[in-house]
Amino acid sequence: MTQDDLLARAQTWLAEDPDSETREELAKLIEAGETDELAARFAGTLQFGTAGLRGEIGAGPMRMNRSVVIRAAAGLAAYLKAQGQEGGLVVVGYDARYKSADFARDTAAVMIGAGLRAALLPRPLPTPVLAYAIRHLGAVAGVEVTASHNPPRDNGYKVYLGDGSQIVPPADAEIAAEIDAVRSLNDVPRATEGWEVLGDEVLDAYLARTDAVLTPGSPRGVRTVYTAMHGVGKDVLTAAFARAGFPPPALVAEQAEPDPAFPTVAFPNPEEPGAMDLAFEAARAVDPDIVIANDPDADRCAVAVPDPTVEGGWRMLRGDEVGALLAAHLVHKGARGVFAESIVSSSLLGRIAEAAGVGYEETLTGFKWIARVDGLRYGYEEALGYCVDPEGVRDKDGITAALLVAELASELKERDRTLTDLLDDLAVAHGLHATDQLSVRVEDLSIIANAMSALRSRPPVHLAGLTVTTAEDLTKGTESLPPTDGLRYYLEGDYKARVIVRPSGTEPKLKCYLEVVIPVTDASELTAARAKGAEVLSAIKRDLSDAAGL
Repeated sequence: MTQDDLLARAQTWLAEDPDSETREELAKLIEAGETDELAARFAGTLQFGTAGLRGEIGAGPMRMNRSVVIRAAAGLAAYLKAQGQEGGLVVVGYDARYKSADFARDTAAVMIGAGLRAALLPRPLPTPVLAYAIRHLGAVAGVEVTASHNPPRDNGYKVYLGDGSQIVPPADAEIAAEIDAVRSLNDVPRATEGWEVLGDEVLDAYLARTDAVLTPGSPRGVRTVYTAMHGVGKDVLTAAFARAGFPPPALVAEQAEPDPAFPTVAFPNPEEPGAMDLAFEAARAVDPDIVIANDPDADRCAVAVPDPTVEGGWRMLRGDEVGALLAAHLVHKGARGVFAESIVSSSLLGRIAEAAGVGYEETLTGFKWIARVDGLRYGYEEALGYCVDPEGVRDKDGITAALLVAELASELKERDRTLTDLLDDLAVAHGLHATDQLSVRVEDLSIIANAMSALRSRPPVHLAGLTVTTAEDLTKGTESLPPTDGLRYYLEGDYKARVIVRPSGTEPKLKCYLEVVIPVTDASELTAARAKGAEVLSAIKRDLSDAAGL
């Protein structure tokens, strides 16, 4: 693109931009002759895929802004009409990030202009409320404006179809094609009224549905500290806990209210270093049984437990640990159906399901796949996502997951036991499943591409001194999985070591998932087994990093 072409594109975009803030931003870049920055913003367009859209807020087609959202909404509307859904209802939810309410209103305006119906949730609410509302209201699609746990400068656009699940191929490509067909915003009819703003009836129905995950009369005595991580979870979670009869959680006051600046955390994700520091500080002050955290749109749930062996006295459970605990609890409650997880999650779930005589299935990464498993009763993913009521919400749900964790902790507390004790029981019964992750955040996406290329062209022969017995390139698919950009290795020996490498679908990260299984015969061996597991995982991480050139 020549400089003249670049400036012409920028001027055309500027003339159509409906947002005074991004117009001013772009005009300043043009006036100052910031050609490098303009080139970055006009190098292409944000790509719409199975994660919808996600990116940094700003002017231009490579940023999240009202122009990009209006085009995305127009593409979705055209797709729905092509599917025979003319006049159907589209429900729109949004979180409390910058521009979320604007993007939600723009979506509703486009839907009405296209001859569909639209309903907005009444205020910023958790993503699972939107996922619930789609099926509850008989909608043909739903949109959630959220960037989940991404950095404060980001926002996103997540699309669900009428079954309440996130889009999967080929719908993503078909919607993307309709978006690409939008030549000018002037071609997109936008209503100024006509959409419905819902009242609290949908939220009340969702909260009534949360009761379904609990056993009537079960213990409810657990004491919790809770953080909403500056997101939208607090009011819904505390209402759900109150309905269920749990003691009110002690709130992390500094993070309780929605704040799009996320002032107390570098990244608003409970998995990131430092994100839970204030929650642990609150826990040391009030001495609860557990700590619970939601991410900003409250579709994820993190759990921490007292641990005198670590600095500060509190330890975050891995998503795989919570996934196994919830599975064991559901088995204890007599749950039937299929237990499902993504390929990057711990194989312990398969062991639990086999022992309980329930179905088990592995899927590609993401709840868009897990939620579509036939006969699903429970699904989880290691990134703190749990679907414990698929008939209510066909997606991960941090509110109902928190309720089920609280019920389990309450039942254990009545028997003078803890979540840690149950994890020990599961390790003795099925082997100690130790997991870890090598996660590399990059500014330059070519680093990820180069790492994947290096691993494909020179697959590792040994990791941690163990021979790589199987190396699978998942872009070719397998008997049970469709193609995806990933690599999977199995290693020799009794540890049943497994490594999966894949680019993140929502963040500029390369993610490597590691697992080893250490056999144990009784609880006295657990300390040594954990040490051995950590040693092997550390060695795999080091050797894998070298092989990928990281």
